[in-house]
Amino acid sequence: MNSPLPFDEPEDDHDDKGKDGKEKSKFYDIFLKSMETAGVMVASIAMLGLAGISYHEGYNYHAMNKMEKAFTDDDPAFQLTMDSRAKSEDDGWVVRHHQDLFDNVIAGRVTGRYYLIIGEKGTGKTSMILDAMRKVQGKNCTMMEAHADPEIFRIRLGKALNFAFHEDYLGALFSIRGPRDTTALLDIERAFNKLEEVAVRHVKKTGDPLVLVINNAHLIRDDEEGQHLVELLQQKAEALSGSRLVNIIFNSDDYWLYERLKRLGTRLDVITINDLNRKQAVQAMQRARRKYNGEELTTGQANEIYNLIGGRPQHIAGVTSQPDVIHACHQLIDKEKTWFLNQCGLLGEEMDDDVMESGKFSTSAMFLMREMVKIDRNQRLAGKDPEQLANEDHQVPKIPLWRARQIMTRPDYIQQYDNLNIFTIDSNSLVKADSVPMMQAFHEIADVEGFDELVDETADRVSAIESLGRTRELVAKDLVLNGRYKIGVETNPDSRAREFYVKLDQTEEDENEDHPEDDGFTYLERERDLWWARRQQKYQAQKQQQKNDTQ
Repeated sequence: MNSPLPFDEPEDDHDDKGKDGKEKSKFYDIFLKSMETAGVMVASIAMLGLAGISYHEGYNYHAMNKMEKAFTDDDPAFQLTMDSRAKSEDDGWVVRHHQDLFDNVIAGRVTGRYYLIIGEKGTGKTSMILDAMRKVQGKNCTMMEAHADPEIFRIRLGKALNFAFHEDYLGALFSIRGPRDTTALLDIERAFNKLEEVAVRHVKKTGDPLVLVINNAHLIRDDEEGQHLVELLQQKAEALSGSRLVNIIFNSDDYWLYERLKRLGTRLDVITINDLNRKQAVQAMQRARRKYNGEELTTGQANEIYNLIGGRPQHIAGVTSQPDVIHACHQLIDKEKTWFLNQCGLLGEEMDDDVMESGKFSTSAMFLMREMVKIDRNQRLAGKDPEQLANEDHQVPKIPLWRARQIMTRPDYIQQYDNLNIFTIDSNSLVKADSVPMMQAFHEIADVEGFDELVDETADRVSAIESLGRTRELVAKDLVLNGRYKIGVETNPDSRAREFYVKLDQTEEDENEDHPEDDGFTYLERERDLWWARRQQKYQAQKQQQKNDTQ
């Protein structure tokens, strides 16, 4: 048996070193695998983040490019606005007074302001805007139609600006949260924020501002939600026009939008579009008749048409396309008269009390109409010969807004009349008939026999119904027999104030009664006992009388 040498290592030490090496190798392998897994995870996260950021930046860049294309000449929204009506009117109308201003604003030669175009329906506001857009081939401008519903307004704004409101955003694939679902006003705010970025880039590139036209802005409702929308649009118009980035144009038929914008407008310019004067109207009638029917209108015939319907381009286009122009003019007047009577017809003294609000609405309109006819007869027709009237422009009577409200005795109906195209209010707060045919209809209605009596009867009936509604019935209860209430007014000697009092007025017999605890029922029982006692006494007297007679 060999004994171990002194310098030899023990066998147990070799086993321990082998175990330590295996454990170190095992931990090293785990560490390498952990580092490899961590590296793969970090690389995956980095690649995902880089892809998400790249997609987000690319999406924003793509959205800006799409919006910028909305202001080029091949924009589909612009092509839709260039309808056949706008193209066909190029040869039919004369050059308007404000056309040069429209051309400069649409072309971007005028900056730093935003505009409200106001005028009656059919005066040619939209046609002038489209004519200015055609002259620049739609470059740097776009147009949208307003709507009463903010959601539809949002969709139309997105179509005009070629903006999808992030509805096609795929950032959720990269765990990037997109714009949350919310109200239409916030989406409109986002669209204008994106428009501002596009306008900054466009102005740096070309030096010309963008132009956004909001047509038929009066269709926005005059309620709380609509006022918030108008306030948002005006704030954006103020900011974008102040920075000379975007020219925003509001086109409206009604006066209420002007009142709303007037409160906060510092860079607002108001452009009022009126009817054509006699000279322009005669020229337009002759050219329109030549284009529509191939006939020539004499100056006398054109003046006769102008005397009937005035110089509204919409009316001129309607009557000159008919075979019999004069008959078409009278039909137009009858149509306006029928519209007015359908909306504000009087019901007379037989009006039912359930339709009192309709009676108020109608009588207020008739009061104002009668006053306008009176002014027109006294100021325009009185003292002028027919030849002088045949050569001057139409001057429709105008009444200040505050005075019109006094005549109607109501301050709130005038806006409804403006919406119904019966009366209109211009930017100087003057109320007038919506058109010359409507004024002609006013004269015909006022000339009807018994018109004033019918107005007065309806007004008296409305007053009677209101008086009946203000009458209150008082019912006095808990009165005993022979009891009554005493109502009067007395003056307090201390404060010298008049006081109204109601007290129970008792008879002297009731005041001397020794039964304070008796109520009405006890009193009636006592009265019945007395009645039976008197009846019994009378019966006994009759019986005694019969007995005496038999004896």
